[in-house]
Amino acid sequence: VQLQASGGGLVQAGGSLRLSCAASGGTFSGYTLAWFRQASGKEREFVAGIRWTNSNPFYADSVKGRFTISRDNAKSTLYLQMNSLQPDDTAVYYCTAGRSIILSNLGVPSSYSYWGQGTQVTVSS
Repeated sequence: VQLQASGGGLVQAGGSLRLSCAASGGTFSGYTLAWFRQASGKEREFVAGIRWTNSNPFYADSVKGRFTISRDNAKSTLYLQMNSLQPDDTAVYYCTAGRSIILSNLGVPSSYSYWGQGTQVTVSS
């Protein structure tokens, strides 16, 4: 499975962006999907994740209430709606997919098998 992230850009604080991640060479069938981000000089961090069944999405505390993760299994596409963006949200955002990930490992990058190339999100103050 190959993942292609898109939708990043430059936005002012308080603005919104919608990221997309499309799969090719396969589908999202049975996969847990997630978004991570990596700011310059920092480690990659979990942003949000969603199971194959679309139930109970998971969010990092820093984005809860502002970001919404969703997936369209028929289109093999993952989304991240980002509202009320702040300068601290500036990072490269990566989509990722993995199978059989237990709850406690959802935020661990090594739990995931496939990664997109990343899309830059820059929030100006």
